[in-house]
Amino acid sequence: MTPRWYEEGEEPDYRFTLANERTFLAWLRTALALIAGAVAFAQLVPSFSVAGVRTGLAVLLAVAGTVLAAFAYRRWARVQRAMRQERPLPMDWLPAATGTIAALTGLVVVVVVLTHRP
Repeated sequence: MTPRWYEEGEEPDYRFTLANERTFLAWLRTALALIAGAVAFAQLVPSFSVAGVRTGLAVLLAVAGTVLAAFAYRRWARVQRAMRQERPLPMDWLPAATGTIAALTGLVVVVVVLTHRP
């Protein structure tokens, strides 16, 4: 089933379409890595001395991966539509959100490890 917008405008250079597809696949790989990180936190990382931190980080990573996977297609479609209509590429919040979540997770781990040594 082809979306209606796919018939709008002009077909972009196939190299740009393929580059957009590679970016979409990179977002999906990142989403899967976040979900795999959540599983690793929940199953393989020993409990921290602060109750709930391990579970909280696992949930944060799982939710981030799920949201990222859900919005990756939307981002791909918006970029594809902009290219077809020869408009500027849209700004997106996904890179900032993904970086913020990764940095927040790392910061929490560093703080917990440095302040709660056995």
